Amino acid sequence: MRITQLLTKDTILLSMNGKDKEEAIDNLVDVLVKAKKIDSREDFKAAILKREDQSTTGVGDGIAIPHAKTKSVKEAAIVFGKSKDGVDYQSLDGQPAHLFFMIAAPEGANNTHLEALSRLSGILMREEVRGKLMAAASENEVIDVINSYDEEDEEETDVSASKNYVVAVTACPTGIAHTYMAADALKAKAAELGVDIKVETRGSSGAKNVLTEEDIKNAVGVIVAADTKVDMARFAGKPVIETAVANGIRKPQELIERALKQDAPIYKADASGSVEPDKKEEKKSIGSTIYKHLMNGVSNMLPFVVGGGILIAMSFLFGYNAADPNDPSYHPIAKALMDIGGGAGAFGLLVPVLAGFIAMSIADRPGFAPGMVGGLLAATGGAGFLGGLVAGFLAGYLVIGLKKVLSVLPTSLEGIKTILLYPLFGIALTGFLMIFLVNEPVGALNQGISNWLSGLGTGNAVLLGAVLGLMMAVDMGGPVNKAAYVFGTGLLANGVYEPMAAIMAGGMVPPLGIAIATTIFKNKFNKQELDAGKANYIMGLSFITEGAIPYAAADPLRVIPSSVAGAAVAGGLTMMFDISLRAPHGGLFVVPLVEGNWLMYLLAIVAGAIVTAIMLGILKKPVEK
Repeated sequence: MRITQLLTKDTILLSMNGKDKEEAIDNLVDVLVKAKKIDSREDFKAAILKREDQSTTGVGDGIAIPHAKTKSVKEAAIVFGKSKDGVDYQSLDGQPAHLFFMIAAPEGANNTHLEALSRLSGILMREEVRGKLMAAASENEVIDVINSYDEEDEEETDVSASKNYVVAVTACPTGIAHTYMAADALKAKAAELGVDIKVETRGSSGAKNVLTEEDIKNAVGVIVAADTKVDMARFAGKPVIETAVANGIRKPQELIERALKQDAPIYKADASGSVEPDKKEEKKSIGSTIYKHLMNGVSNMLPFVVGGGILIAMSFLFGYNAADPNDPSYHPIAKALMDIGGGAGAFGLLVPVLAGFIAMSIADRPGFAPGMVGGLLAATGGAGFLGGLVAGFLAGYLVIGLKKVLSVLPTSLEGIKTILLYPLFGIALTGFLMIFLVNEPVGALNQGISNWLSGLGTGNAVLLGAVLGLMMAVDMGGPVNKAAYVFGTGLLANGVYEPMAAIMAGGMVPPLGIAIATTIFKNKFNKQELDAGKANYIMGLSFITEGAIPYAAADPLRVIPSSVAGAAVAGGLTMMFDISLRAPHGGLFVVPLVEGNWLMYLLAIVAGAIVTAIMLGILKKPVEK
């Protein structure tokens, strides 16, 4: 398939008027809407912005390639846009973007579509192409430029016997643009330097030019320019440079020269699958590193919280004490539900799983067992959720230390490290520290927090509920939202259930409030927003706060304050009505399972949504016809 079967005259915009990144994206999305290439403007734009959150698609040299692969795309398409003045697109080189190619791929995009999209990324790496596109004065000229450079990919010849032979892997989360631009940049620079290179691309259409054992054996060095997981075990014993895919585009010469000099750590294929961090790469901030490890633990813990919490709540449908064999209301099904979901089942694993996966995020597989044991000791020793957090980080960094200490052992003992030494010393050290240093003080702090929350007066409880609701709405799925959610799930493990009810109510309000506003104040929203408003009823009732993101992105100064106000009202009312909730997810479907008056809980959610809707009706200006 030729690129110009996807890039047509009706998807070319020769004069963009956007001045910043979001306006530029709006310009390009509008072209897709007009050409009837997408079903939902909001869904597609949200997918584009989500991709931008991972890393900017402003690749430098005046080019931006925003792209998304989503079910809202009816057929694969490419939009070309040109800005004479340039747009501040937060590009990798800090320069304005002038040439835009927005790629829209459907979820079921076939290989021919994806290969055409990948060829476009490579073509744009050529300086003469960019110059001709800037000079193009008509749609036909743009199409002619692309056609003149659009050639089928050629098979790479075998050059693995060369003394200056380097292998590389490129991959990005979407696998449409950056993967192939990095590959082409590395190949072009290698040709300029007289270096032979083979690049494996791992894109949406699958792996191409896959590196063979012979390729890897003969290479002097390996470059892995990837933002997604790559099979690393095959590079055992080779110098491996690990870097972001963006550096494959921006710094190909530096990477190739380092590979030739073997200026990189030797990959050690122990069973942990880990590699020494590349000291040449930019370090992430301490905060972002901690957040990443914490989220790894929380994301793996959540299935236990959700499943266990709902099962416990279902047990209470038979009666509050129906799981107790000595109570007159005893029912065997209630007891089974409580055993499966409660301390003997899913809830009993919350803290160990949290700690285990935090430690694994830090130290790979050798950290998992010490983390799990440390988490179990925290749970049984009274340190609870906070103790689990400490255990996870403690175990992870202890194992990192063990790796350094045991690195002096002969290579003949490499296999025994993972099987014996890491688990033995990791579990022992973590266990001793948890029992003798951590459990008692953290347990006291944990109990103090639980007692304080349980003993809050009405006024303070309402304030806490309002703050938690506000946090759920302020960034709609971002770090603040997740901080509130982690706080609530942690308290579930400690037997405090009121904050979780406020958190869920606050998270349901933004999409519900927007949905109501689009129903009542139709003149304040465009057609696409009105259509998407119907879907927000479902998202809000299902506790999917992210449904409000497209509206917040389009009009943050009005939508975010309205959402925050409504969510704070809902959270505060929930605490005022003394509602408890053991299920951390489920939205409307778990409302009947709350402890307290479920009708009042529903009233709190509806009241918050109405506040949001009314504020939107007041703050938003009518849409011009």
